[in-house]
Amino acid sequence: MTRPAISFEFFPPKSLEASFRLWDTIHALAPLAPDFVSVTYGAGGTTRELTHEAVTTIGKLTGLKVAAHLTCVDASRAETLEIARSYAEAGITDIVALRGDMPGGKPFAPHPEGFANSVELIAALKETGDFTLRVGAYPDPHPEASDPDADVAYLKRKVDAGADAAITQFFFDAETFFRFRDRCVAAGIDVPIIPGILPIENWKGVKKFAKSCGTPIPEELDRAFEAAARDDRSDLLATALCSELCSDLLEGGVENLHFYTLNKPQLTRDVVHALGLAPEAALQKVA
Repeated sequence: MTRPAISFEFFPPKSLEASFRLWDTIHALAPLAPDFVSVTYGAGGTTRELTHEAVTTIGKLTGLKVAAHLTCVDASRAETLEIARSYAEAGITDIVALRGDMPGGKPFAPHPEGFANSVELIAALKETGDFTLRVGAYPDPHPEASDPDADVAYLKRKVDAGADAAITQFFFDAETFFRFRDRCVAAGIDVPIIPGILPIENWKGVKKFAKSCGTPIPEELDRAFEAAARDDRSDLLATALCSELCSDLLEGGVENLHFYTLNKPQLTRDVVHALGLAPEAALQKVA
């Protein structure tokens, strides 16, 4: 049986302390042999230069395949494509192409000379022939979705424009992903759809994030984390829940798992080990 592929998402550091935390995270997770790692943009493109620096540095120093996030926010078409060219020149062959979010939660407004949406960005990047393109997908309705089928229809447009794979927003229930996957297949979407997994490092923070991106929060999880916090076993609960979710996904035929690490490696590493997905070399290092 082929080992399922795993991948990790990091965000670029904004301080010296955060730089150390990022590199500690990379060193902790690199032995798990990820298929690729990705580096995000901040809202409004606020970390554009930091993302570029992190992507190129990680690639040079670790040998990991790095996917750079690239968005449509606050940049002209020429500026965005120049960033893409600089990635290609640095040997970066993978991009996660996204519309992006405006700072402060404002409604999206394209740059006067920029890409109007992710479909336009994907099509332009595809024309270069330089990149493997991954895009976002939403198993639960995006807050801006006009109807329940809008997310699948828009993902189809992104695939038709040249997307090679999709990475989903996080979710709490494997059935949410399976229902979404079935709807995508019915719509003729034939690229890999990779579930995005968020190990719950901080339940309060995850709830806030879930509300902002339209992810329903199961009441039983709320009760479970309240009880776990009283007994100081939140990490144990988080590891068990995330491992169970991933196991259910793998049993349902999923071949890739993408972990949102939040630059904190412990829970992600524990889950990968619990699933039996760690390479032999990583097991020997822990032992």
